[in-house]
Amino acid sequence: MKPGIEWQQPRADADCEQFAADLHEALARAPKAISPKYFYDETGSRLFEQICDLPEYYPTRTELALLRGHAADMAAQMGGQVQLVEYGAGALRKVRLLLDAIPRDSVQFVPVDISGPHLLAACDGLAADYPGLAIQPLVADFTRPHALPPCPDGSRRVGFFPGSSIGNFTPAEADAFLRLAASELQGGGLLIGIDLVKDHEVLHAAYNDAAGVTAAFNLNVLERARKELGAQFPVDGFEHLAFYNPAYRRIEMHLRARRPLELRLGGTAYAFHEGETLHTEHSHKYTLEGFQALAARAGFRPGKAWTDANGWFALLWLEALQRG
Repeated sequence: MKPGIEWQQPRADADCEQFAADLHEALARAPKAISPKYFYDETGSRLFEQICDLPEYYPTRTELALLRGHAADMAAQMGGQVQLVEYGAGALRKVRLLLDAIPRDSVQFVPVDISGPHLLAACDGLAADYPGLAIQPLVADFTRPHALPPCPDGSRRVGFFPGSSIGNFTPAEADAFLRLAASELQGGGLLIGIDLVKDHEVLHAAYNDAAGVTAAFNLNVLERARKELGAQFPVDGFEHLAFYNPAYRRIEMHLRARRPLELRLGGTAYAFHEGETLHTEHSHKYTLEGFQALAARAGFRPGKAWTDANGWFALLWLEALQRG
């Protein structure tokens, strides 16, 4: 495989026009809710990396420990020559542990992320640290139709989706993503991280850190709207709210109005009463068996799973069945 970085033209799915349309729709519905993908502009991506290092936020350090301990075994599941596609690639921190376990000339790496500047900067750093690695970043919303580069001859296409990001999807969205991944990874597989059901207090602390970084990350959605779309609202009008909803086995994040107020967007005024929220994210927690059943319905054959001693987190290998 030819080493180096080959840029793929960004798609326009997440430009300002799409953001405005989605935000109008989010504010007009009841209850108000918007996709968490709009967290990830350059500022949001940087804040999320800070969240990953917080003492309360167990998922990142737990998953990293699993990768350090089992990367060779995970790489063995993938096979010889691979095109490694990382969905929602971000800072490219975790994939390094996988790449260390795969011969450099046996992999083409395709990181996919919606935040172009953040992704391309991370690719520059990866290329410097892994000379000879073939890198072909794709700036795109991986939950929508996107064109991956052709899989090199003799290689299997393997997906990597760490960070329990699948938990941000509704059950229907998770099913849709897994079906899309099963289709484009046929004959290969998917290594995916999931956050497991656990004590509610552990979950609450992870999304309400003492330093307020998660609050800033959440509020940045509105700051994006102010900077990119000219949205108008009181600077101190909203506050961060995160809690565990046991009925849905998920953490919910909201932006809650501190008092009655209006948010103006493109000439339209949207009213919030005191305590009304804009739902910005949910993070579903799974049982191992429940997620394996979901993956099987989507077209995967569940394989090996790796969990930590606390049973807080898991990485799963899923074989993508070849379709006739």
